[in-house]
Amino acid sequence: MISKDLNVCLFPMTISWNDVDANLDNLKASLNSVHPQTDLVVIPETFSTGFPAGKNLNEIKEIASKNYTRTIDILKELSNTNNFAIAGTMVCLDDDRLFNRAFFVEPNGDITFADKKHLFTMAGEDKIFSAGNKRLSIRYRGWNIAMIVCYDLRFPVWSRNVNNSYDILLVSANWPEVRISAWNKLLPARAIENESYVCGVDCTGTDNNGFNYDGSSMIIDYKGNEIGKTVLLPDATQQRFIYASLSRTKLDSFREKFPAWRDSDKFKIY
Repeated sequence: MISKDLNVCLFPMTISWNDVDANLDNLKASLNSVHPQTDLVVIPETFSTGFPAGKNLNEIKEIASKNYTRTIDILKELSNTNNFAIAGTMVCLDDDRLFNRAFFVEPNGDITFADKKHLFTMAGEDKIFSAGNKRLSIRYRGWNIAMIVCYDLRFPVWSRNVNNSYDILLVSANWPEVRISAWNKLLPARAIENESYVCGVDCTGTDNNGFNYDGSSMIIDYKGNEIGKTVLLPDATQQRFIYASLSRTKLDSFREKFPAWRDSDKFKIY
């Protein structure tokens, strides 16, 4: 049995919409203050651009093609220098198609990708991006980790933890304040039904359409309890980190004592 804890940090960063330089500078400056024993930092959806609602297809393609390599290089450098993984999403142009692409960057330079499955039709995301068809899955420092993106959270089948295939579910989002009540309810629900830790990170700021984001972010245990501790960044930005140490021993013990996962319904998505 693996007993090593995993130290997680959520960074509900303030996003400057359409300003890649400002967002990358913010990320670099802020992550220098992360606690040195951290294993994993989770950042919001489309952290470098903001959610690109209201922009035309060619504009988004230009932003994606211009900034993709630079963004990946910065993520790799930050991960390697600080010896923690970084997970989030970014706008990606691949074979002339746009994707809302989740990434998991490891300190050794390895990167795992998967594209957002459920595109937010109410904001026209399906008119801009192509949908993915697989969920990001990674084994990192003895933990099995799955990752979904924002609107994916509303679809429990996509998050289903079949036979405890994952120990932690990461959720990277741009979830506006006007609908934050649903976000705050769905995150604990996913933790309870899947008997796993859930780490959900939102952003702060105001987007091009005037929607506000309050940065509501949580680290939740397998019983649905919020366990994160908030620490303000040591600067004038009013941004914050949320930390928690996840216990594999406690997770395994709970799954053994209350094995609801064994009674789950069998199904196939396709």
